[in-house]
Amino acid sequence: MSSLAATDQQADPLRIWFRFVRLHRRALNTVSMRLKEIGLSIPQFDLLSTLTEQEGLSQQELAEKLYVTKGNVSGLLDRMVEAGLVERRSIPGDRRSNALYLTAKGRELAEKGIAAQRAYVFDTLGTLESSDLTELERIVLTWRERARDFEGKKSAKKKA
Repeated sequence: MSSLAATDQQADPLRIWFRFVRLHRRALNTVSMRLKEIGLSIPQFDLLSTLTEQEGLSQQELAEKLYVTKGNVSGLLDRMVEAGLVERRSIPGDRRSNALYLTAKGRELAEKGIAAQRAYVFDTLGTLESSDLTELERIVLTWRERARDFEGKKSAKKKA
């Protein structure tokens, strides 16, 4: 089928969804391999890169930013503290929580991971025309808003 014929067909949201999911998997696999070369898994990189954006988070705040439970991040965090990548510091006035900070080693590894991710993004997505990137961003932001609206409606139904 020619690309012209494909554009004449009605857009199928489910087909687009599957293409999006497959593209996400492909990108994630490639980035995962690049991160593995520097000694990081995707979850480790997510944790480190999140702390490069904002240090001093509690474990609960970090879990929320990573969209996981506090329990899910606990074991990973323990291993990263043991590896000397992250440190826990007590929060004055709160004996139950610690603030999380990158060590110099953790920051260096995070920066290497960010550079690997940046290289992949610029080698792929970055090769699109500027107008296509602008349109893609508009579409993704619109889709994100619809997803948030959907989640809000589902949450409201559960409370009712």
